[in-house]
Amino acid sequence: MIEIVDEAPVHTGAREALLDLCFGEERFAKTSERLREGRLPVFAYAALDAEGVLVGTVRLWSVVDRNGAQTLLLGPLAVDPSRRGLKVGDRLMRHALNQAVLHGHGSVILVGDLPFYARFGFAAGRLDAVSLPGPVAYDRFLAVELAQGHLSGLNGELTAAGALDAAGSIGLSTGLSLFPQAI
Repeated sequence: MIEIVDEAPVHTGAREALLDLCFGEERFAKTSERLREGRLPVFAYAALDAEGVLVGTVRLWSVVDRNGAQTLLLGPLAVDPSRRGLKVGDRLMRHALNQAVLHGHGSVILVGDLPFYARFGFAAGRLDAVSLPGPVAYDRFLAVELAQGHLSGLNGELTAAGALDAAGSIGLSTGLSLFPQAI
């Protein structure tokens, strides 16, 4: 049994270990990381197995275009390799997108593999008027529209938005106080 929960400070170490396992140190060099640095995610979810072990994670971040129009940047999405094939990633994606709709967000964008993300409505070629602040494979620059016409309103280079991560370490959007990262 897998349970999708709001990410909590107790998940930080396991989340970072999972991201290291799935993406390695290269994840810090990606353009999408520039849009996440120093910010809190709008949404952060963890997939826990029956023993409470974190086996998946997904986060969504606020970004804005040159006119201040907001969208959510999804990523990273990661699933423990030993749990692949169990639809953990699908469940995380559906939960994240449902929450985005329920909270009135107009679209979600990401840089990823179209064969995986197409099942959730993502497509390439919807962001021709939008750019990221660094190198990106634009054939992997995908979007899904949650509110009709929202994507056509996005224009120009996207920049980070949303709450700043005052602690600069754990990046959780909860009402809890933030704990400094252990050294």
